[in-house]
Amino acid sequence: MGRSQETFNKKEVRNKKEKKRKEKEKKKLAKKESGKNSMDDMIAYVDENGMLTSEPPDPTKKKKNIKLEDIEIGTPQRAEEEFDPVRKGIVSFFNDSKGFGFIKDLETKESIFVHVNNTLEEIKEGNLVSFEVEKGHKGLAAIKVKISR
Repeated sequence: MGRSQETFNKKEVRNKKEKKRKEKEKKKLAKKESGKNSMDDMIAYVDENGMLTSEPPDPTKKKKNIKLEDIEIGTPQRAEEEFDPVRKGIVSFFNDSKGFGFIKDLETKESIFVHVNNTLEEIKEGNLVSFEVEKGHKGLAAIKVKISR
């Protein structure tokens, strides 16, 4: 008669699987005995102040009625703000050979592209300029750029 084909490693793996299966069965029985449903742990309530709680809200603390017309869905529309279309900035970079550069807006601190075709005067790096902004191909672009005094 031949030796058993079951090696030590195979026995260990089988024993570990059996042990894991038994532990899982014990956990399942303990959960059944406690009587708690896992859904009970997941339920959350909103109280009268709009905060999440684990207890149901008290009906005596009910807030006043809310009119349906008062509810706004989405972000409220901003009122049109009047602003000066002429901005001021400092030329942070300008390449004379390629004919473009960037202006750092003094108010918003953003960099705005400027092309030599949109300048009314010759500009250099470090100049204080006044300009208008329009939407360009790849973002904001400065137009009507002139040196501010």
